[in-house]
Amino acid sequence: MNMNIEIHRITRKQIMIVVIVLILFYFFIHLILKPKAPTFPIPKVVVQQPQWKDVVDYVTQTGTLVAYNSVDLVARVEGYLDAIEFVDGSFVKKGKELFVIQPEPYMEQLKAAQAEVDVQKALYTYAKSEYDRQKRMYKQNATSLDNVEKWMAKTEETTAEIAKAVANEQIAAINYSYTHIQAPFDGRIGRHLVDLENLVGNGVATNLATIEQINPIYAYFNLNELDLIKLRIAASARGFKSSDLNQIQAFVKLQNETTFKHIGRLDFANTGLNASTGTLEFRAIFNNEDYALLPGLFVQVRIPVTAPQKKLTLPDSAILYDQIGAYVLIVDANNIVQLKRIELGTEDQGVRSITQGLTDKDRVIVSGLQFATPNNKVEIA
Repeated sequence: MNMNIEIHRITRKQIMIVVIVLILFYFFIHLILKPKAPTFPIPKVVVQQPQWKDVVDYVTQTGTLVAYNSVDLVARVEGYLDAIEFVDGSFVKKGKELFVIQPEPYMEQLKAAQAEVDVQKALYTYAKSEYDRQKRMYKQNATSLDNVEKWMAKTEETTAEIAKAVANEQIAAINYSYTHIQAPFDGRIGRHLVDLENLVGNGVATNLATIEQINPIYAYFNLNELDLIKLRIAASARGFKSSDLNQIQAFVKLQNETTFKHIGRLDFANTGLNASTGTLEFRAIFNNEDYALLPGLFVQVRIPVTAPQKKLTLPDSAILYDQIGAYVLIVDANNIVQLKRIELGTEDQGVRSITQGLTDKDRVIVSGLQFATPNNKVEIA
């Protein structure tokens, strides 16, 4: 009996030892060997101080390119289309023959009209000669006054008939000229709208093609009331009058261009604001010798409104935006990121002028913005 009690005591002691060992092992694993949370390196950024540069303020709007001249070539006489003398979409010179419309009938009409002029001239010559003869005979009492007056009337009649015949000849010549359609100016012609051997001009003016003059070329755009006031103030400051509109420069760039390399001048301003949009229509004219600008394209139009002025500038890529507006991230003296609200000026070739919110001492983050967070520390590379 005593022996059983002793064995039982030993067993309990061993169990207690095992439990203590397990507890110590648990604490060893979870407290001493517990893995520490990973630490991330401080992000590196590139900073730049705003630079003072000469900057011109502009107003910029979206515009549309329109041909300087555009003409629908139509058949003004009836006939079959005999010839098409151009390649669709090509550039043609002024005076080049483009279409021929069955000229033979109109040539015959012209010849008939010319012959009628000759007939009437011959009749006039005869009537004039006879009138002169009757006048001489009347002086000699060899004829009556009635005969003199008859041939005088005949002379005047044939004079009128000559004028009528000449007018008919001119009409016939004009109709014949309509059978040969020529380019009215240097330009680019579209596709032909009627094929050969089709009857055209049958009671209506059949549209054959459209030709456009695109050198020079127009850009139409609208300025809102605020931009219009800026432009008027700038023009007044430079001493411009309304008649000096064509002395104001205009610049455009296409959607795939980064600079406003096309330089022109203002050409037209409408008489008043559009009441429904609150804008005023303008037109600028540009040289287009390389035909880089085409009618119908959308462009950005820029008009200078100030002389060059010293302003702080930053790379446009360093500027961020949210629902409130534009801002930049700067690094303070303790290398902590701070957010600063700014007001923007003109952008030119990737450089943006800053009108308010920065000094030339601020260190603005220009690279590594994706790693910079306000109120967090960064390392300047």
